[in-house]
Amino acid sequence: MRRTVFKSAVLIAVIVALDQLVKYWAATAVRTAGSIPLIDGVFEFVYTENRGAAFSILQGQRWFFIISTLVMIGLMVWLLLRRHVRNRWGRLGVLFVIGGALGNYVDRLRLGYVIDMFYFKLINFAVFNVADVFIVGGGIMCIVYFLFMDDKLRKAEDDGGQNP
Repeated sequence: MRRTVFKSAVLIAVIVALDQLVKYWAATAVRTAGSIPLIDGVFEFVYTENRGAAFSILQGQRWFFIISTLVMIGLMVWLLLRRHVRNRWGRLGVLFVIGGALGNYVDRLRLGYVIDMFYFKLINFAVFNVADVFIVGGGIMCIVYFLFMDDKLRKAEDDGGQNP
């Protein structure tokens, strides 16, 4: 159990550190450049300050995001500690969401906004960041886990592992 908690904490710390490093780069290099095209007309780096959530909804609701992030992280930690997530795929998804949420949480506490920098210009998609990638990726993993895996794992436990 301790080893799993340690590995989980390290993974979360790596996600937050990666997110913060890329945001630092965006705040220094990208901000001064204006934008840095990676694939002309398709994908570029741009510096933006998002004071809302995805697609800039709920602008200026900093305290709502700070409190709701803490509540959601608490819920996810509870799910992990109570072993409601029964396999590595599901746990990894939850840890990705926690790491991403903490990455954006650091920005909200420190700056009052979240730094975004990835922009798919071709489809004019919302600008996002590393933390957002982990939140969405982890969220998808959790959905797959709870829709397709959890029930089977729960039944296998109830059967005493005889009919997995």
